[in-house]
Amino acid sequence: MKAVFLIAAPMSGSGKTTIARGLMALLVRQGMTVQPFKCGPDYIDTKFHEAVCGRPSVNLDTFMASPEHVRELFVHYGSDADVCIVEGMMGLFDGYDRERGSSYEIARVLDIPVVLVVDARSAAYSMVALLSGFVHFRQDVRIAGVIFNKVGSQKHFKMLQQVCTDLGVECLGYLPKSAALEQGSRYLGLDFSEQPESDELIKLLEEHVRWKRMLAL
Repeated sequence: MKAVFLIAAPMSGSGKTTIARGLMALLVRQGMTVQPFKCGPDYIDTKFHEAVCGRPSVNLDTFMASPEHVRELFVHYGSDADVCIVEGMMGLFDGYDRERGSSYEIARVLDIPVVLVVDARSAAYSMVALLSGFVHFRQDVRIAGVIFNKVGSQKHFKMLQQVCTDLGVECLGYLPKSAALEQGSRYLGLDFSEQPESDELIKLLEEHVRWKRMLAL
């Protein structure tokens, strides 16, 4: 069975782009054919996806296309891939009109699981309230797991694991705080020819994220 999931976040700046592209690079290194997708009309992230995966990244946008067309694009471009990774935009439920056109709507239209990337740098058990809202707000999309970003220590991570245990949602790992992983603002005119993923990022994902489990979601 093909592995398929959408990487989303509660808000922009949580690290979903870093983790999405890092996972794409990791899986390509494992010898897999990875088909990237991007929610919305964004054409900057798609160029980074293409640099990593070696194949065009496809925009999925329910503002400019019908749900039927979005499904057709997804099936067509992902038909020969081992893994299909959809990178969300903004927060999971952020669309042009409430949740319309959002990453949530793309996940619902495609009926695929969501992996939520959460910036945990300034919180521990308070995350239970935040994640409870995302898990229970809409029942027609499954939050299949959580990856925590900017985790300060093993003790911090254990507290975050307890959050997932108490909510009954799967913890898929974390990325530690690392200055080397910080990315500045992106601007038009970037040179996409350079490899955007560092060996350090791929190594951290391989060590701290349950990527093999993600393939079974």
